[in-house]
Amino acid sequence: MTPKSGVFLLGSCIAAIAAVGAVFELSSGTPDLGNLNTSIILALSIPVTVLFFVVAVKDTRANMK
Repeated sequence: MTPKSGVFLLGSCIAAIAAVGAVFELSSGTPDLGNLNTSIILALSIPVTVLFFVVAVKDTRANMK
Protein backbone atom coordinates (compact mmCIF):
# COMPACT_ATOMS: atom_id res chain seq x y z
CA MET A 1 0.00 0.00 0.00
CA THR A 2 1.34 3.39 -0.96
CA PRO A 3 0.75 6.70 0.83
CA LYS A 4 -1.41 7.78 -2.11
CA SER A 5 -3.73 4.80 -1.72
CA GLY A 6 -3.83 5.43 2.03
CA VAL A 7 -5.01 8.97 1.43
CA PHE A 8 -7.72 7.71 -0.91
CA LEU A 9 -8.81 5.14 1.67
CA LEU A 10 -8.95 7.87 4.31
CA GLY A 11 -11.08 9.99 2.00
CA SER A 12 -13.35 7.03 1.36
CA CYS A 13 -13.81 6.46 5.09
CA ILE A 14 -14.57 10.12 5.77
CA ALA A 15 -17.09 10.25 2.92
CA ALA A 16 -18.75 7.04 4.18
CA ILE A 17 -19.03 8.51 7.68
CA ALA A 18 -20.58 11.65 6.17
CA ALA A 19 -23.13 9.52 4.29
CA VAL A 20 -24.10 7.61 7.42
CA GLY A 21 -24.39 10.84 9.38
CA ALA A 22 -26.56 12.37 6.68
CA VAL A 23 -28.88 9.36 6.71
CA PHE A 24 -29.28 9.62 10.48
CA GLU A 25 -29.86 13.38 10.28
CA LEU A 26 -32.50 12.97 7.58
CA SER A 27 -34.23 10.16 9.47
CA SER A 28 -34.46 12.33 12.60
CA GLY A 29 -36.87 14.62 10.80
CA THR A 30 -35.08 17.90 11.57
CA PRO A 31 -31.51 17.92 10.26
CA ASP A 32 -29.21 20.53 11.78
CA LEU A 33 -28.10 21.77 8.36
CA GLY A 34 -31.57 21.59 6.79
CA ASN A 35 -33.08 19.04 4.48
CA LEU A 36 -31.56 20.42 1.29
CA ASN A 37 -27.96 20.68 2.53
CA THR A 38 -28.08 17.28 4.22
CA SER A 39 -29.53 15.69 1.07
CA ILE A 40 -26.76 17.25 -1.01
CA ILE A 41 -24.14 15.89 1.39
CA LEU A 42 -25.70 12.43 1.13
CA ALA A 43 -25.96 12.58 -2.66
CA LEU A 44 -22.31 13.60 -3.04
CA SER A 45 -20.76 11.41 -0.37
CA ILE A 46 -22.00 8.08 -1.72
CA PRO A 47 -20.33 8.30 -5.16
CA VAL A 48 -17.22 9.89 -3.63
CA THR A 49 -16.94 6.95 -1.22
CA VAL A 50 -17.12 4.43 -4.05
CA LEU A 51 -14.80 6.41 -6.31
CA PHE A 52 -12.11 6.89 -3.68
CA PHE A 53 -12.28 3.22 -2.67
CA VAL A 54 -11.94 2.01 -6.26
CA VAL A 55 -9.02 4.36 -6.91
CA ALA A 56 -7.30 3.20 -3.71
CA VAL A 57 -7.68 -0.46 -4.66
CA LYS A 58 -6.44 0.15 -8.21
CA ASP A 59 -3.42 2.08 -6.92
CA THR A 60 -2.58 -0.64 -4.42
CA ARG A 61 -2.88 -3.39 -7.04
CA ALA A 62 -0.71 -1.41 -9.45
CA ASN A 63 2.05 -1.10 -6.86
CA MET A 64 2.06 -4.67 -5.51
CA LYS A 65 4.95 -5.73 -7.76
